[in-house]
Amino acid sequence: MRARSSKALRKLPLSLTADLVARVERKEPDPGPLPGRVYLTESDYDALTAELIATLKGGPLWIFAYGSLIWRPECDFVEHRRATAHGWHRSFCLELKRWRGTPDCPGLMMALDHGGACHGVICRLPDDDQFAQLGNLLRREVDQREDLGELRWITAKAEIGKVRALTFYAGPRASYYTGKLPDQEVARILARAAGHWGSCANYLYQTITKLEEYGIHDTHLWKLQHMVAEEIRKLTALP
Repeated sequence: MRARSSKALRKLPLSLTADLVARVERKEPDPGPLPGRVYLTESDYDALTAELIATLKGGPLWIFAYGSLIWRPECDFVEHRRATAHGWHRSFCLELKRWRGTPDCPGLMMALDHGGACHGVICRLPDDDQFAQLGNLLRREVDQREDLGELRWITAKAEIGKVRALTFYAGPRASYYTGKLPDQEVARILARAAGHWGSCANYLYQTITKLEEYGIHDTHLWKLQHMVAEEIRKLTALP
């Protein structure tokens, strides 16, 4: 039997449905700050925000979103455009022992890893409120000094041309970087892990659903969602 083309696959409904996600969705107690980590203070956040804005020299502040920032930004964006970051690709390569995982059952989060191309969304913060909105975003995205090495200005190509945009967790060098894991292992983790922000299965479901709304079809995520759905079916003894 011939393999289905990517066009044929994208016409099929998601295997990972809201009902399947609901069967593993839960919120675990927050374990709190992890031992051995140095966390940012309020003054650290303010200084970092000012430093990043200063590099713009009065220009617009764009964020390149490729995962949960597309559907759960927790800041105000005034413009959204599809864009492509060449030299990067989405990868479930960051281990989570908090947020969407626990120390006993770690989860996985996406980052931008080197190679390929990532189709995502550039989002512009309001010009007259950059400090407050970027501050909110930084407090959500980074909480320890180790995370600062994952902030990066990248070039994204959109209809309006090339845009310099800030992105998070690019070129991972952190201690919680797992490297490339086999898809089956990734699917096994995503079907089981959850934290006080909810489940990894929901993280995948919301991301792929929102990407499709933007007309972005990530074939690797599409493959993963099918594998995660199968894992959940096995976990919950569904046909």
